[in-house]
Amino acid sequence: MKPKTAVKRSGVGTSCPSTFTTGYDYSEMGYTTVFEPANPPLKMLHVIDELNDTPMLDKACYPLFGNNWHVMEYLKDNRHDELAAYVAWMLKSVKGYAVKLVNPGGVENWKWGGETTPLDEPVKHFDVTPRQIIQGMCNAVKRLNLPHQMHIHANMLGTPGNYETALETLDSVRQIAGANDGKPIIHLTHVQFNIYGGTNWMNLSSGAEHLAKYINNHNHASIDIGQIVFSDTTTMTADGPFEFKLQGMTGARWINGDIEAETGCGIVPIHYKKSNYVHAIMWITGLEASLMIDDPWKVCMTTDHPNGGYFTTYPRVMAWLMSKKARQKLTNKVNKRARSKTALESLDREYTFSEVLISTRAGTARLLGLKNKGHLGVGADADIAIHDLDFRKIDPSTTPRKFRKAMQKAVYTIKDGEIVVKDGEVVKSVPGRIYWADAKVSDDLARMVESDLRQKFQDYYTVQMSNYIIAEKHIVNSTPVRVNAEV
Repeated sequence: MKPKTAVKRSGVGTSCPSTFTTGYDYSEMGYTTVFEPANPPLKMLHVIDELNDTPMLDKACYPLFGNNWHVMEYLKDNRHDELAAYVAWMLKSVKGYAVKLVNPGGVENWKWGGETTPLDEPVKHFDVTPRQIIQGMCNAVKRLNLPHQMHIHANMLGTPGNYETALETLDSVRQIAGANDGKPIIHLTHVQFNIYGGTNWMNLSSGAEHLAKYINNHNHASIDIGQIVFSDTTTMTADGPFEFKLQGMTGARWINGDIEAETGCGIVPIHYKKSNYVHAIMWITGLEASLMIDDPWKVCMTTDHPNGGYFTTYPRVMAWLMSKKARQKLTNKVNKRARSKTALESLDREYTFSEVLISTRAGTARLLGLKNKGHLGVGADADIAIHDLDFRKIDPSTTPRKFRKAMQKAVYTIKDGEIVVKDGEVVKSVPGRIYWADAKVSDDLARMVESDLRQKFQDYYTVQMSNYIIAEKHIVNSTPVRVNAEV
């Protein structure tokens, strides 16, 4: 419980903090912009209400498309122009910023009693495969010129040997990139959960080396880590089948849901333990991937909050990346069998402070297409974090705890030129913006898709199309990002 102050409202929560607590905690750590990366379109009005209620931060969200009936029908009928126009309509209608796929095709198969879904297994009743969904959606995103590339939670997540599926997923869109000026066209999220070796839980191993080799040799893909932190947390995802498996393994209580013609979801609490072989492999895998990928502009430091750990543990993860000493201290405490099967202890690399800033700020802003964020150039937003760090006195490599403490609370957080945090405490509450993508497609194509959707809403949904669309007046500080599509 966090009490009310003269400036802040009260709030609660750690793995799932309330809206005001979320905004205050991020701001007190020095962050000014946070995006929510997986949202059922049908529930987006609730999402917008929560974003409106979250202070201090600029925000955006990613509607889910990977198991959407309309998407699969357009792909089945080879109607790629209509698919792109539908994506544009959806983002504008529910005020989304980017396209998110979660276990494409796999969640829909699970709804009909299926198990894990590899890339070339057809989706029941739609006669398309996950590979076709991935390729079709990636092509649509590219043609729409959206600010952020396709964002994907890959199939087979949390399965031994799934690094092969992750690499297949990345390679499936390589030809679509073409002459894309070296810009990524696919972002593979929380890769730690998707790059395991082995054939079962007893011989689970890290597949980080395979991923790193691929990312180091290809420019069409970027990733974020999804580093786990040893603690209690809550897993929540649109990947219902994964959560079903997880609750079976942990025996924990769980919740799952079927969001009509769009997606699914699940929630399961978990406790990551140092003594647990699988959990130790997970911890090691994330760090190995971070350290083996050469270019920090391709890899974002995350904990997949709250699935891997709270966002308030970011300074701890930074310390692990910047200090082999910090990594070794914890490595000495993890499961010995897991420790013996990995390469982490042989990795001498330590991130520089510049590399940490790239992987947590500048790189993420660039990947998200936020031209006014992540730098201090002319025209940039005056969003600045100042921390009590004197590198003449603090060496993150040898004194990681001092570095971690300094990064936990900003001395000043400046938002749009105003001091909003001083000495680690919020001194002024501000609302922040909500970004969303407005992709302009041809008028004839837009009319055709809207006509098609009116009938589909009658057939597929429990709500009217007019009630599905979110008016801009509902958004606090609406900030559309307008782009011209190539359809």
